Amino acid sequence: MEVFKALSNEARLQILAWLKDPQAHFVPQEGADLSEIGVCVTQITAKLNMTQSTASQYLSVLQRAGLVQATRLGKWTFYRRDEEAIQQVAAYLQREL
Repeated sequence: MEVFKALSNEARLQILAWLKDPQAHFVPQEGADLSEIGVCVTQITAKLNMTQSTASQYLSVLQRAGLVQATRLGKWTFYRRDEEAIQQVAAYLQREL
């Protein structure tokens, strides 16, 4: 299952934790609503203290697993959690384990 591969990395787990409450961890970029549009990849990159290519790769894995959604606005890409998908994973774990 792609979801479990995505969750097997500490940095990806950290990204999901930050995106759970983006207002507590990030500053809105140019008036963007963090809870609606998400967090810009450059802010996530800075917080991870990694290269943008590595951060983008982690976000891509999370997106392919269906755990985050990406929105492109101009040259910026914003990410936010897919809460419904995360709840489905939690329900699966609770039911099966």
